[in-house]
Amino acid sequence: MPPEAPRGSMPFDDDTRTALEVARREGRALTETERAIVGAEALTPFEAIERSRQADARADHNPGARDPMVINLGPQHPSTHGVMRLITELDGEVIRDLHPVIGYLHTGIEKQCENKTYWQAITLVTRMDYLASYFNIAAYTMAVERLLDLEVPERAQYIRVVMMEINRISSHLVWLGTSGLELGAMSMMFYSYREREKALDLGEMIGGERMNTRYFQVGGCADDMPAGFEQRVRSFIGGLPQAIDSWEDLLTNNPIWYDRMRNVGVLPADELINLGVTGPALRAAGVDLDLRKATPYSGYEHFDFKVPLGANGDAYDRYNLRLAELRESIKIIEQALDGMPEGRHIADDRKVVLPPRNELATSMEALIHHFKLVTEGFPVPAGEAYVAVESPRGELGCYVVADGSPKPHRVHMRDPSFVNLQALRPMARGAYLADLITIIGSLDNVMGGVDR
Repeated sequence: MPPEAPRGSMPFDDDTRTALEVARREGRALTETERAIVGAEALTPFEAIERSRQADARADHNPGARDPMVINLGPQHPSTHGVMRLITELDGEVIRDLHPVIGYLHTGIEKQCENKTYWQAITLVTRMDYLASYFNIAAYTMAVERLLDLEVPERAQYIRVVMMEINRISSHLVWLGTSGLELGAMSMMFYSYREREKALDLGEMIGGERMNTRYFQVGGCADDMPAGFEQRVRSFIGGLPQAIDSWEDLLTNNPIWYDRMRNVGVLPADELINLGVTGPALRAAGVDLDLRKATPYSGYEHFDFKVPLGANGDAYDRYNLRLAELRESIKIIEQALDGMPEGRHIADDRKVVLPPRNELATSMEALIHHFKLVTEGFPVPAGEAYVAVESPRGELGCYVVADGSPKPHRVHMRDPSFVNLQALRPMARGAYLADLITIIGSLDNVMGGVDR
């Protein structure tokens, strides 16, 4: 019996039936035209035919049963804003199945790094997860430093910690504002972005850029903390606890907020671990894994802070956990500023580090050296290295392969947004369509890290 068209799609004509049968026998994927006709972009020919037969069997068994409705959530949707598509199978308002479709923001950054020097590639990697640029650049520079066996001054490590935690606060504030807006708490967008602006101002003050900075360099930081920077940071974190208190007063016990998030997007810890999920999404299920504690880097072993944990692993736990992380980031920044060591902000290795600016006006050798490093880069001994940091979304790792030239042979990022996106499908099954927006927001995936 020839295959029937899946319900909700266009009827198959004879030519299409023949093409599908041929594709099934050959074991190949459907063409773009065939996928469009079938209306099941994520399905193989066999899966499309089998789904049709299953629908027929259900209808024969229970003539009054409803057939599932397949809709596209995104890419043109407020919650996906042009960068992700979710093929959603519905039974009424209940999600029966879901297939994420990615690639709408693909940049090819990892491949581009192979055509840049190690020094130039910094500008590229910072643009992957654009809300966590300091973490992208930290993982990359530390991987290159490991290949070079380069020791980073302690002061530079402390400055890196300060900027990464400011970046973590900034990222969580974006999550809080956008999640609140999508669930109807519009005022949270204004409140959280007001504080985020202060965090971005600090980045501009120390590195010259509010986002996508290359302030971290191989060997340390591009410059030392400017005059008045410490006072600005202390003023910023000094006002945050009161702001967080006010946000909790608005949201935590709000019955609408509670009902929209409690017991929504639940997934057991063992399933999250099997999927490779890390960060707040994993810790909300009670798993104590934070790379700042598990495998300390940049001096995190010197700081006293807690790793907040949840119990139920739902969207509400993920919300509470991120607010708790804001408070812990404040503690870390305070300790880093209080114990800030004296000394250099970057390693004193002229083979990989730019000469000081004050030498450029007085030394021809320094000027030539600066020009050659910027244009030609520096060679890195052959080898490979992987370094992971705890980003706002989980384990962000950078794998670098060196072949002895000034350009990396391979750069690959293990971005948590890409890995954590796997949890969206099992979290959404059985949930209401309205809950899908809550689940997407609670995972806090950034598509710049997914489509790289």
